[in-house]
Amino acid sequence: MMEACTDQNGLPHAVFLRRLAGASSATALDARLGNSAFLALRLVDLLAPGSEPVHPDAFRYQHAATERACGELPATKTETAHLVGLVHSTAEAFRARDARLVVPALLAYAHYLEDELRLDEALDVLDCMLRVGDASLQAADTIATHLRIGRVNRKLTRFDEGDAAYARAGDLASAAGDVRGMLLSRAGRAIALQGRGNLAEAERVLHEVVSDARAGGHREVAAGVQHALAATLLLRGQVAEGIVHVWQAFEAYEDDASRARALGDLGTMLLTIGEVDGAERALLEVVRRGHGMQDVVSNATVELMHCASYRRDRVGFERWRAACEARTGSMPPNILADFYLKAGIGQARFGRLRHAERMLNKAVEIAELAGVHELVFRAERVKNGLRDCSEETCAALEATAEPVQSSHSVREISASLAQLSV
Repeated sequence: MMEACTDQNGLPHAVFLRRLAGASSATALDARLGNSAFLALRLVDLLAPGSEPVHPDAFRYQHAATERACGELPATKTETAHLVGLVHSTAEAFRARDARLVVPALLAYAHYLEDELRLDEALDVLDCMLRVGDASLQAADTIATHLRIGRVNRKLTRFDEGDAAYARAGDLASAAGDVRGMLLSRAGRAIALQGRGNLAEAERVLHEVVSDARAGGHREVAAGVQHALAATLLLRGQVAEGIVHVWQAFEAYEDDASRARALGDLGTMLLTIGEVDGAERALLEVVRRGHGMQDVVSNATVELMHCASYRRDRVGFERWRAACEARTGSMPPNILADFYLKAGIGQARFGRLRHAERMLNKAVEIAELAGVHELVFRAERVKNGLRDCSEETCAALEATAEPVQSSHSVREISASLAQLSV
């Protein structure tokens, strides 16, 4: 991961300068934010060990210029607050000659970037933290950072890099006697297996980790891993069982972000078995709760579009499709491919078969480039089914739209969703 901090042209933190390339002008807000982030992280680099000591006057000059650039940003923007805090923490760390003082600000900024789906930028900040902190970092911070690197790479469908980061976290956790870290490392590697398509092994490992976490009293870890297990069960076709697991995870979670993620996955699973009312309740609740969680809200928006096409609600489908289109620039490859897949299914349900084929081809193209093999298979299967469709009917899609018999547990969960505050 250590090369992530340097772009192909060799300039450290150049990933942030891509915002200038994509902006309408150098004075556009996103360009200014990207430039200020670049300057702030170059200031942080002065704390890195192993280089020539920086003269205090040189640091003061660079700090003043960076502080001025950040001070000119809109104070109401969340990213501005992160950058101002990062610059302040860097100055404190330089005065105290203790790079650890900048770690909380770097972690907070990386977390913000991840939630905003600026995933390559998040990786850059995490890598910067490891370089600057070096041997001075506490074991818990180093383990948490490698776990986060694993997760961000997984979101980018870079499963090999994600697995390597999770493995590194596991080694460090084992050396430190950190049971929680070891559990999370095992779970992360299992989720990477899921991404590569090895669902049976992923399910086996996740069941083991849930059991071990509960036995060790790690309730929060058990909830998170049970949530991941539910997603694996969905991919294996064991939807009812997955619904029970994700609902139990939702009830066990104590933080709002995790509960919103669980509701999003619950909505997807309920739609899979035809529980559309419950699915829409869960997904609309995600949109309401998920402020600042771009990936979660993007997923929920895609699924709400899918709900509308399931109901044959053309107006609702177009409304949610437009909402998805507005978010495509920030969608990671797996969500983007899923959007085109479900938009294609929707177009086919409304008899627009040429539009459907274009959407499905786009889904296959994106999924193949990202290595999301399971999604490639699904999109190809729907494409093949289009050959037997007419503009009036599509038997393959009609068959997938039929609800299945829900278990008593699933019906109880669907009814419980109606009791959520709105």
